[in-house]
Amino acid sequence: MAELYLGKWKLEDANKEMFNAYLEGLGVGFVTRKAACAVSADVTISLEGDIWTIKTSSTFKTYEIKFKLGIQFDEETADDRKVKTTVTLDKGVLIQEQKWDGKTTTIKREVIDGKLIVTCIIGDVVCVRTYKR
Repeated sequence: MAELYLGKWKLEDANKEMFNAYLEGLGVGFVTRKAACAVSADVTISLEGDIWTIKTSSTFKTYEIKFKLGIQFDEETADDRKVKTTVTLDKGVLIQEQKWDGKTTTIKREVIDGKLIVTCIIGDVVCVRTYKR
């Protein structure tokens, strides 16, 4: 199942309005939101042993997390939040949950028809971003 995710993915489709609303829900400031919405991103997913790496690169910022499935870790996010993160693989879906200051966001990654579909959820805001190899 993991092999479906591995490799480099390029952003193909994103609703900038919903991504802005998602980032606003996270508490990201106006200037950073505008910059993040203006750039395209590449995501590289790799697996070495039982350690996963998800690296997101853009002209704005490069950000990387390393984790073992099901093991909570401390993450300082690309927007500088300090969160407790757990990533699981459930029925073929990589589910990343971040918790901080009484808030929770969920980022679901799944491969459908050869595309990486990333669904970002906070509260009632749902943002879908589609990547292709």
